[in-house]
Amino acid sequence: MMFKRIALAGSFLAFAASAGAACEIGARVNIVGNEFPAIHTVANGAKACTGAEVKANLTAEHQKINLAGMIGNPAEYTSAIVANSSIVALMNEDVIRPLDDLVAKHGQNLQKNQLITINGEVMAVAFMANAQHLVFRADVLNEIGVEVPTSYEELLAAAQMIREKGIMENPVGGAYKAGWNLAQEFNNMYLGHGGEFFKAGTAEVSINNEAGVATLEMMKALSEYMNPDFLTHDSNATNAEFRAGNVALMNMWGSRAATLADAEGVVQGVKDHMGVAGPMTVGGGSDAASTLWWDGWTVAKNISDEEAEATFIALANGIHPDMLNEETSLEAVWLIEGYEPTEAAVGVFAAAQMGTEPYPMLPFMGLLHSALGAELSDFMQGKESAAEALAGAEAAYTAAAKEKGFLN
Repeated sequence: MMFKRIALAGSFLAFAASAGAACEIGARVNIVGNEFPAIHTVANGAKACTGAEVKANLTAEHQKINLAGMIGNPAEYTSAIVANSSIVALMNEDVIRPLDDLVAKHGQNLQKNQLITINGEVMAVAFMANAQHLVFRADVLNEIGVEVPTSYEELLAAAQMIREKGIMENPVGGAYKAGWNLAQEFNNMYLGHGGEFFKAGTAEVSINNEAGVATLEMMKALSEYMNPDFLTHDSNATNAEFRAGNVALMNMWGSRAATLADAEGVVQGVKDHMGVAGPMTVGGGSDAASTLWWDGWTVAKNISDEEAEATFIALANGIHPDMLNEETSLEAVWLIEGYEPTEAAVGVFAAAQMGTEPYPMLPFMGLLHSALGAELSDFMQGKESAAEALAGAEAAYTAAAKEKGFLN
């Protein structure tokens, strides 16, 4: 497959959706997606349409239910809000439709770099950029007298000083929950070490190597400064630790950082001293230990053309420039005409400027992601070596790739 890379490093201007102030639809719309604030804003904009019911199921479990909800005929969901990674599973199972006809009819104001084109067909419309990057407590760093870390080695040194001075016992946060989150942290760190997931031009996995071992060793070193229950902490739990004042340094999504200090119960020190910086490097390299992402929406294949058109119109309304205001502009790095970057967008912009690698949109990457999520926790708990964990991940991936026909 050939995939078009979004030009995120240049202008972050995007598009004005074709829907006007009035949004009228003639068929049902049912959206499934993740639950962070920016997605709620898009869904709420879609729900503002009249003429038919618009529903949205926004949940952290979206990747476990979107395929099942779109594979039937008719599909339960008329759209899935996806990212670089999650669109691949839907493409593999042929449950989303090309959007070229709908773009031609309703997308006159869409800009080309927002059209996610796969094998020559538009398969999704992107509305925001995202990346994981450093979020920190400036007051804590000032107290120990160190600059904002630009590498994971510097972060570890700062964490040790914070603990030794008795400021915080577990000053590092990370979304290391066993499964998808843990695998994603591996992906970030592995790319920072210059690693390649597959042998060039093939689906043959290649992670049990020097870069893979170094990746796991750094992840283990970081975990020594995390809450002992780090293998249960997803982004929500990690953010809760930061908001409570228990964490001073963490790798977090830009889409979360924008509203991190706004939740009820956030300690004053976080509100007053939270800072955002770009992705860190690792191992003396210059590559960002992160991945660049887009989020966008798709339209289901197994629905009527009337439902598909209604879904496109409603979601276009959800990302109309009129939705931008002082509050929503803080929620994401929007790819919407009129968006002006906020201070919270610094990390995502820095990721783009560093040439951060996009998450691989390969049809077999999801299988490796799942294998890593299932196999790495034993190493993190000290039950096996890095090489053993990586060998286990390679074996699990290879079996799955053979079953799916990607390998002989």
